[in-house]
Amino acid sequence: MNIELIQALEDIEKDKGIPKKMLLDAIEAALKSAYKRDFGAAGNVEVEIDESSGEVSVYSKKIIVEDVSNPEQEISLEEAQEKNPNYSMGDQVEIEVTPGNFGRIAAQTAKQVVIQRIREAERDIIFEEFANREGDILTGIVQREHKNNIIIDLGKTEAILIPTEQMQSEYYNPGDRIKVYVVEVSQTSKGPNILVSRTHPGLLKRLFELEVPEIHDGVVEIKSVSRESGHRSKIAVYSTQKDVDPVGSCVGPNGSRVRAIVDELSGEKVDIVQWSEDIEKFIANSLSPAEVVKVEANEEANVAKVIVPDYQLSLAIGKEGQNARLAAKLTGWKIDIKSESQLDS
Repeated sequence: MNIELIQALEDIEKDKGIPKKMLLDAIEAALKSAYKRDFGAAGNVEVEIDESSGEVSVYSKKIIVEDVSNPEQEISLEEAQEKNPNYSMGDQVEIEVTPGNFGRIAAQTAKQVVIQRIREAERDIIFEEFANREGDILTGIVQREHKNNIIIDLGKTEAILIPTEQMQSEYYNPGDRIKVYVVEVSQTSKGPNILVSRTHPGLLKRLFELEVPEIHDGVVEIKSVSRESGHRSKIAVYSTQKDVDPVGSCVGPNGSRVRAIVDELSGEKVDIVQWSEDIEKFIANSLSPAEVVKVEANEEANVAKVIVPDYQLSLAIGKEGQNARLAAKLTGWKIDIKSESQLDS
């Protein structure tokens, strides 16, 4: 332990942002534990590192007593006054007890402590960086599969795509570049644990925000999203400016914008519908691409009766009820769909 250690700690402070004082305190605490372990000392030992020279000293603190019964913690007045004649009964005396070979132990311990603290600091930096990305989209590279989980390389760290967050229609091959939605970031002893999703409705919302400039600029707003990942989704949009078509903005020239999103979601169909303050109009729009004759909304029961032409009934309900189910999620209303002939009978 010498001036080279101090210089190294100063370099770490500049490069990694870890305060030198924090590292010195950690090294002193570790050396104190090492001394007690290797030399069987009591709890009254202190370790000090000279911040200028890097020299390490070990001191044993003892109380001056008349009759010494515990030599590790007590010292007689006569012995204390040999060191300093000004000592008196009850004073605390610091006696240097630095072992001859303690420099080697100190150097090894300091190296271990510094490496550990650097790792902890790097983990903290990564955690803080990604903790601010919850609810956002990240692009990563599929790394490997582990116990049905897909491990995704994000550059500085890895993310986990658990089975319930994987799209059943997708295969994740090593080297594939994919976009994922950050569900949760938590800190663990091994570093940040980043849980991501390919099924979350937020992924669809964020993809539209990335792809559609009008959404990014606040001209078009996403009011709600409903999604059955890998199959079909619906998104309700609204324009804050009368001369801007929200649906057309999301579709893009020749369908380019929505097509890019569909491609990213491995062919998942996306219905873009116009949101309206008029709940009956919004419910009718939500059942797109089906045509609606009439909507009767019961606001007290939050139930809407929807009438469609006979030839549109199966389209309105959708395969296995999917279209009606997504419309209900999108609007937050229970939707009862009837054909015109069913209404007459």
